[in-house]
Amino acid sequence: MNRALFAAAAVSTLAAAAFLAAPLGIAADTPNATPQHVDDFQLTDHTRFAEHLYYYGYSSAIVLMSRENGSAFSKGASQALEKLNAAYAPKGVVVWSLDSKLGDSRDAVAAEAQAQNLKVPVLIDEQQLVGEGLGVQREGEVFVINPKTWSVVYRGPMDAARVSQAVDGLLAGGQPQLVRAALTGGQAIAFPAKAHSADFAKISYAKDVAPILQEKCVSCHIAGGIGPFAMNSYEIVHGFAPMIRETVRTQRMPPYFADPHIGSFKNNQGLTADERKTLVHWIEAGAPRGEGADPLLANAGKHAPDWPVELGKPDVIVDLPAFKVPATGLVEYQNDLVDNPFKQDTWLKAIAMRPGDRRVLHHVVSNHVPDPNQPAAAIPGGSVGSYTPGSQPQIMADNAGAPVPAGGKLHFQMHYTTMGKETTDVTQVGFYTLKTPPEFIKRSTVISTFALYIPAGEQRHTEVAYMTFPADAYLYTLYPHAHYRGSHVELKEIDPDGTQKMLLSLPKYDFNWQRDYDPVKPIHVPAGAKLVATWVYDNSTHNPANPDPKRNVTWGEQTPDEMMYFRVNYRWADETTTHVRNDLQAKLFASQMMGSLDSNLDGFIEKNELKGPLAGLQAKFDEVDTAHTGKLTAEQLQKLMPSRRMRRQETPDV
Repeated sequence: MNRALFAAAAVSTLAAAAFLAAPLGIAADTPNATPQHVDDFQLTDHTRFAEHLYYYGYSSAIVLMSRENGSAFSKGASQALEKLNAAYAPKGVVVWSLDSKLGDSRDAVAAEAQAQNLKVPVLIDEQQLVGEGLGVQREGEVFVINPKTWSVVYRGPMDAARVSQAVDGLLAGGQPQLVRAALTGGQAIAFPAKAHSADFAKISYAKDVAPILQEKCVSCHIAGGIGPFAMNSYEIVHGFAPMIRETVRTQRMPPYFADPHIGSFKNNQGLTADERKTLVHWIEAGAPRGEGADPLLANAGKHAPDWPVELGKPDVIVDLPAFKVPATGLVEYQNDLVDNPFKQDTWLKAIAMRPGDRRVLHHVVSNHVPDPNQPAAAIPGGSVGSYTPGSQPQIMADNAGAPVPAGGKLHFQMHYTTMGKETTDVTQVGFYTLKTPPEFIKRSTVISTFALYIPAGEQRHTEVAYMTFPADAYLYTLYPHAHYRGSHVELKEIDPDGTQKMLLSLPKYDFNWQRDYDPVKPIHVPAGAKLVATWVYDNSTHNPANPDPKRNVTWGEQTPDEMMYFRVNYRWADETTTHVRNDLQAKLFASQMMGSLDSNLDGFIEKNELKGPLAGLQAKFDEVDTAHTGKLTAEQLQKLMPSRRMRRQETPDV
């Protein structure tokens, strides 16, 4: 969330502080109470896609039905919901199922949905926070929500006539009052925490809440930090409590977006299920102070450190040239060359970038530029650090390092965005060096597509690209990047035997928080495996960050343009600092062109896969396809594809 949006939210939050005088207005003490106002939430559905309630404020009606796995009653209700969806989805009505039953795993829900051929997304309410807020009682219970007021206009069983009547009323522009209908049949859904909601007020701020905030929030929410306010007392937390609850329920904060069911990462700053429930339940109880000293007072007077606490002061600091950013307009990329501070071949264990003005610095990417008058270096050159909004320091894996050959120059590509006020940026780069050469070399590559093309107005446009690894490797870092239209991203591995494994999934991508995801243990990728990146873009008018929904979007450097980009850092299993395998690197890059265009993953290029900026090449397709198979091999593609396009894509970009 950027500072402007956060500040605006803060104002509305403080205005709503009276909310904390008593528990939430959802009448949680009444088992079957219907909320007067449906609060915002985000849940991941059975297809791993995030659904955000208030995103659909443009719709005429939202229908939500509770269900559970393995139930004949839910199966019948779901079939009725499918018919409702078929009738009303073309009219702009949003239809979801809600699975709040404890023990219903997403994989099991997905398997059952596939077996029943369900098209309606099933939202997985793992912490039961949404079901609690709605007051869900039984499976097959339907809530028809008016997005204009975020109120419930129908609550009752899956009765097609009654549900349709409520939806039709909203489609006609009416403001119907709540209609309640008695529930019949189906199993009750247990909400253990809700049954003990009277105990929420006993949650200890000092022992239960403040430690969570200290661990997961304070590193940003500190004076001089990236957060818009400092968490240095109970009073501050109490004042922002409604905002905290809302950002936790919508999973915007803490800004860590990896699906917790896929992979395990070192830099996981997300809340656990218990932490999420503790914060929400405490705030719903009125955020009571309770007894005990305030742990957050220890942060009073503290200031965000210049360099990461876990790394300390860098061994070498490089000041990049000052740049005056104008108040408005698009700023061309700045390409700065600075003297290489390393006079001998050097290995880096970590790199940290300190923006001069993070409000305008969009990204930094870099590389070592060799001196053409000097002999070839004994170690390979590569990136010497990068920065994107919300990024953390880059720390190499154990026994590995990033090589920087001696001499030459360091090149830094600086991308700035304007903010309505002129400012000057002076960014610093901090290098942490290894005293002796490591065992392994950290490499990097980018999975991308030449033919990125996002049609105007399209809400869920998918792009797929891959790279084929020619030898065994171990992945250190997974880093996805897109611009304001990026909404969802995944990376999976497909082994030569067809086995598939999901490596990373971000149900909801956030441009304002771009992070490396470092596996706890390096991920082994066997020879011949494909790493497949899938991006979903929202180019519709409903995307509030969309620069221009009327535009057909292609690849471009500026933020109003778009990118399909997924960097991976890795090492070759058969490479050490004394046994360099540049030949494997060359073979990997040779697979980039095919993987960029082969969207159906069959190892060939068909004419319709030359789309968007490359559609003009379709005219020459038949000339290259001399066997008239309708498919091009990698060798034929090389003849068709201008080499200049390949060179552009090989340049690291963010």
